[in-house]
Amino acid sequence: MNDIFIFEHNNMIMQINDKKSIFFDKLLTAIDDNEFVKQVISNKRNKKSDLNKVDILPVKIKNGFRLSFIFHYETKDITKNYKTEEALAKIDNLLKTEFQNAELFTVNEIVRLYCSKNSNSVKIKISEPVLKPVINLNHDRKKQKRILLKNNLWLQELDVTTSEGVIKKNMHDKYRQINKYLEIIENTVIKKISSDRLKIVDAGSGKGYLTFALYDYLKNSLKKDTEITGIEFRRELVDKCNKISEKAGFNDLNFIQGTIIDSEFSDTDILIALHACDTATDEAVYKGIKSGAQFIVAAPCCQKQIRKEMNVTNSMASILKHGILKERQAVILTDGLRALILEALGYKTKVFEFISTEHTPKNIMIVAEKNAEKTDTKRILNNISEIKKIFGIESHYLEKLLSADKNRVT
Repeated sequence: MNDIFIFEHNNMIMQINDKKSIFFDKLLTAIDDNEFVKQVISNKRNKKSDLNKVDILPVKIKNGFRLSFIFHYETKDITKNYKTEEALAKIDNLLKTEFQNAELFTVNEIVRLYCSKNSNSVKIKISEPVLKPVINLNHDRKKQKRILLKNNLWLQELDVTTSEGVIKKNMHDKYRQINKYLEIIENTVIKKISSDRLKIVDAGSGKGYLTFALYDYLKNSLKKDTEITGIEFRRELVDKCNKISEKAGFNDLNFIQGTIIDSEFSDTDILIALHACDTATDEAVYKGIKSGAQFIVAAPCCQKQIRKEMNVTNSMASILKHGILKERQAVILTDGLRALILEALGYKTKVFEFISTEHTPKNIMIVAEKNAEKTDTKRILNNISEIKKIFGIESHYLEKLLSADKNRVT
């Protein structure tokens, strides 16, 4: 068993491993001497945790010096600022409960801390520095922009920017939405695909903002061999998007006119359906399943089908007599059942909030990934049946679409 060391700083006392005390002492010294560059906490104890790592940076805000913690989750980043004493306690807790490793980068050295799974063994390694000191501690750092503004023809053609590469007055929200969307797709989908060539279908591509953005980012920034097909019912939007694609030299980005349910495509890596209204989302998910998509990404809206079917006669009726509560419950049921149906068909799903400024401030996004592990289909189908019984639902529209072929889930 390692010795326990009483670490004290500004009336804060922590009992920590003796080698950890060296690490914390070096961290404090670097902060006090203005030589702290950054710290990274990584190597998850629980590999299933959504929290992937934590970056810690020095910042100066209105109330003075702080340590800014950037918590990197699967689908989002959360930033919180702490005073030094609070930060020390937070780091110690993260190393005890969430992570095994920490790297401290200072002007003079790199200090690496390695903890065993049960924290009984702790090692420290010190090496020469590779990072330059932080000069600007301003809190409002510019976030990474995945789509560049200057000399980007499709942004100009879609009236996002001027010919000088300046965002138009009413398009700042759209530009933020584009970059947030790309961040989510990159972190939840692209990083998990090993294929050299990506075949993507965007069902209900609309005006094409996000379709163009995804193609541009994958093809020109990530240098991935990418083919994207946008499906849109409105002929004028299809013609406009094809003209812009040709003008921009996007040879593997094409738009076709038609409905989602009548469109034919196969061997798809990623099926995307953003804001396909009501049951159009189910049609897109259904087509994605039939085409063998490795990933299905949907941001549904206008979920009406389940609300019309709900016939609650149990004790829940007293709550759902309020229209607004029934509406919100219908949204949860619609997307919750979509996720369960996908799981019954062998997909692993994530349901989370996708910030969209185009339609509503808050939207749900469903990301489904083909699961290599064995699926307990019977248990999931029983769960679906129980939920439908509670809320008096005869059938989810996605079930009806699937019941006609081998993907039958009812």
